[in-house]
Amino acid sequence: MPLTLFTAPKPFTNPHIATIQRNAIRNWLSLEGVDVLLVGDEPGLEEAAAELGVPLLKDVARNAWDTPLIPSIFALAREHSDSALLAYVNADMLFLPDFVQGAFAVAAQAENFLLVGQRWDLDVTEPLDFSPGWETRLRARAQAEGRLHPPAGSDYFVFPRMAFREMPDFAIGRAGWDNWMIYRARTLGWPVVDGTPSILAVHQNHDYSHLPGGKPHYDLEESHHNVRLAGGHKHMYTLFETTHWLSSEKLHPVPVTLPRVLRRMELALLPQSGKAQGVRRVCLRQVRRLRRRISQGKSS
Repeated sequence: MPLTLFTAPKPFTNPHIATIQRNAIRNWLSLEGVDVLLVGDEPGLEEAAAELGVPLLKDVARNAWDTPLIPSIFALAREHSDSALLAYVNADMLFLPDFVQGAFAVAAQAENFLLVGQRWDLDVTEPLDFSPGWETRLRARAQAEGRLHPPAGSDYFVFPRMAFREMPDFAIGRAGWDNWMIYRARTLGWPVVDGTPSILAVHQNHDYSHLPGGKPHYDLEESHHNVRLAGGHKHMYTLFETTHWLSSEKLHPVPVTLPRVLRRMELALLPQSGKAQGVRRVCLRQVRRLRRRISQGKSS
């Protein structure tokens, strides 16, 4: 039962972006039990796919900003894969064999699920070596130089192939759609599994020069549009809204912690639309600050 990893890479025009995306694809090809699909027609992608010997699915639907759409990306991956498990992964992510092991472990314990997790941010500027022993080298470097990213979102999403067949027309590479994935799985009553205790997922740091105006994705109009499509900020779920942890290849209900309680208060204080005003805004700000302070203290 292979796992199919699929992604819609950024253009390969920026030398650093091109390097880390080639690193990522080579990394995935080094994992056992994994197929890889690339989606899109960005500059340099066809050449990279041919160089690395990876299938390329070019006919992806796009929005008015010419950005590939999530439903089309997911549909193409499903159409061109026979795998029981699919995983959308961002094109700058590196994984160890524990990622594949974790995906299969969750699938053995749940029929429908979503597996997500925190990432470790790592500065990478050079082509990586995936010759024998690469797993040990990557783990050691991530543990020595990496920094655990806050639980605000996820850079990988593992799910059964029949899941997420209907989705709003989210733009890839913009904020909001990843949060909606967690929200949607929760509304369907599926286990939403935080793989962080078992999966060391490494993000290769980069700037935002590939985006319009060089702005972070959450500042773009497309991100605001994604949030509206998702149903507003109340649906912007994070890893605080997971239901289970994956530890020792077993699913465990997440414990009730103060940061999670404060996060529930945040969601309750958020208005259905627009921005919080008056007393609600003050309370929301205080709850959010307290939650972040406690979370940062535990991760430091």
